[in-house]
Amino acid sequence: MNEQLCSYFMACGLLFVVAISFVPLDFVAQLPVAIALLGIAWFARLAAEGRHAEVFRLVVLIVCGAITLRYLAWRASSTLHASDWLSMVAVLLLFAAEIYAAAVHFLGMVVNVAPYRRPLLSLRDLPEDTTLPSVDVLVPSYNEDPALLEVTLRAALLMRYPRHLLRVHLLDDGATEQKLNNADPTVARAARLRREALKALCARLGVVYMTRPRNERAKAGNLNHALGRTDGDLVAVLDADHVPAVDFLDRTVPWMLRRDDVFLVQTPHFMVNPDPIDRNLLDGFRRMPSESDMFYRTIQRGLDFWGASFFCGSAAILRRRHLDEVGGLAGDTITEDAETAFELHRRGYRSVYVDLPLVAGLAPETLTSFVTQRTRWAQGMTQILLLKRPFFASGLSFGQRIGYMSSILFWLFPFSRLIFVAAPLAFLIFGLQVYNASVPQILAYALPHVLATYIVSNLLFGRTRWPLISELYEIVQCLFSFVAVCRVLVNPRKPSFLVTPKGATMEDDFLSPLAMPFYILFALTGLAFLGGAYRLVEYPLVRGITTVVILWNLFNFLTVLAALGVLIERRQRRNVPRMPVLEEGSASLGEGRTFACSIDDVSARGARITVKGIDASGLAVGLRFSLASFSQAAERTLRLPAIVRKLEATAAGLVIGAEFDLSDPRHADDAVTLAYGDSARWLFFQQRRSRPISFGTALRMMLNLMVKPVKMHVEWFGRRRRARSVAQPVAPQIVPQPAHADPAP
Repeated sequence: MNEQLCSYFMACGLLFVVAISFVPLDFVAQLPVAIALLGIAWFARLAAEGRHAEVFRLVVLIVCGAITLRYLAWRASSTLHASDWLSMVAVLLLFAAEIYAAAVHFLGMVVNVAPYRRPLLSLRDLPEDTTLPSVDVLVPSYNEDPALLEVTLRAALLMRYPRHLLRVHLLDDGATEQKLNNADPTVARAARLRREALKALCARLGVVYMTRPRNERAKAGNLNHALGRTDGDLVAVLDADHVPAVDFLDRTVPWMLRRDDVFLVQTPHFMVNPDPIDRNLLDGFRRMPSESDMFYRTIQRGLDFWGASFFCGSAAILRRRHLDEVGGLAGDTITEDAETAFELHRRGYRSVYVDLPLVAGLAPETLTSFVTQRTRWAQGMTQILLLKRPFFASGLSFGQRIGYMSSILFWLFPFSRLIFVAAPLAFLIFGLQVYNASVPQILAYALPHVLATYIVSNLLFGRTRWPLISELYEIVQCLFSFVAVCRVLVNPRKPSFLVTPKGATMEDDFLSPLAMPFYILFALTGLAFLGGAYRLVEYPLVRGITTVVILWNLFNFLTVLAALGVLIERRQRRNVPRMPVLEEGSASLGEGRTFACSIDDVSARGARITVKGIDASGLAVGLRFSLASFSQAAERTLRLPAIVRKLEATAAGLVIGAEFDLSDPRHADDAVTLAYGDSARWLFFQQRRSRPISFGTALRMMLNLMVKPVKMHVEWFGRRRRARSVAQPVAPQIVPQPAHADPAP
């Protein structure tokens, strides 16, 4: 379905929605109408998995849109009244939050009506006489560890592309002249040592080292400085922790050759480690979709359908000629990537989204770094809303306006989320009127709206975001994002760029410094139950609505309770995560002993392998051996010398924890290729996690999380008390590793 045809059907659907949404009905007549519409929507949802999926998909969106619009019309016409001005404020705030949520919901429906999956192209498919463009790979860096940078740079050099057309540049913002001349001798010395180390690293690898006089305009300034000193036809941008697969350029450059007006080819950001919410609480990295999958696997494809997919700061290539037209990376906001795409879309240039994980990056390890990253995204997107006014900007198509507004307005969720938490507290604790409706009216209007919203969410995001998980992520972020966004609303040009710490290690479990607001929120939602019990006894005439609000508060309470489990930061002593893999290989243990083995996880520094049918006698920690495995990416067998660091006999066989011997540069290249070179591995892992679950399963999962946070806090405070009793320090040792700039979502 093309954009014009889709727009036509949506326009017809909108007329239908408007036509039936404002037909006046009392709740007795509304209930069977709502049941009938829900039945149609559910049937169409099931049919949307088979033939004519696009048609049934539109039916679901139109019918569920009608249910939601009928609910809002009823709310506006029948429930916005109160007996005192304070209650009236509460009533209007709650309705405003619902209007916002509905607006984001409808925008999301339009954006994701027909997600576009582009065919995979390769350089090998091009005619033999095709002239390939030269490519400058820019790796901006701030204070990342040289070992982390070496992996990214090696992988960039190993990409499948003519070597004479590929140049890799390290853009070091951690050793600028400004830092070398810092008044603090410690800072100046660290910058000088960093420059010497990274220049030596670049010289050894054959990479161009580049720095600049001053740290101005953060990542955008760093990239623009490099753009003025390079001349490649295309520019590939990789964050310092974003390791490209060997086919990154092979899969992206052909799209630049198809059309001269394509300014961007963006690929997903695939993370090889869990974020702190997953790591500390959910433990779902291997079995459930990542938090970022909804955006990169669904929303970006929806944006691509409307020609509105945008630059995410890394894992992308851009055409230099187009960047030169707008003066390089934009710098009016702290999300320079999305802003740059916005400016180029306004000029009529096209973007392409290739839904194939071609880079492997790092998610923030701690809750503090996670919140730092997300508040920056929220502030930057709010800046674009205020300074660029995308819906009224000239040069954008209708679909692009909708796409940008959908992506931007999402980041105002802290306002609605906090209102949805505060509203039941206002009623149960302070007795304010917040929702003026009877239980039958709620069953006839509100409940169908909630069910319709779930059906749409399941249709659009069922494989990339599980039910109730979004609520958990939003409640964790909203307290801090609310303050950050308010600062932007007061002064849109005030926010400064804050880098996101990555690669940190934690020597022990510790309580997040962000914990106190969650404890307060937990206490308030718990106190509300006492207020609810009091109101059930003292106000029998409103027991129905009181019961409904208590259930509403129970949902908030359980979500906050689950969020408490995120606050205990679990120790992490390995600063290079290992990805689970399913690879076959062979281990040569000397004296002619070679055994088949399976590689269970791998990084550029080591692997865990399982060997079956082997006598463990004679094996010991420190033993040297050779690991061999065929690489589809390199199209050859990789042989890596390794050292046994751990031995464990299991039912599956002998498990060997191996560290690679990387003293030979060729072996270092092979280790990077083995660990990161094959994009098919990331795709397989991603697809294995992309599975829907029912609401009941999600609810059981959330209910199971009730016990875990309490247990975690009891155990942590118990350890803390014991540590104090023996006068031992309990503060965690956080080993600061690199902080670097991440892209907007």
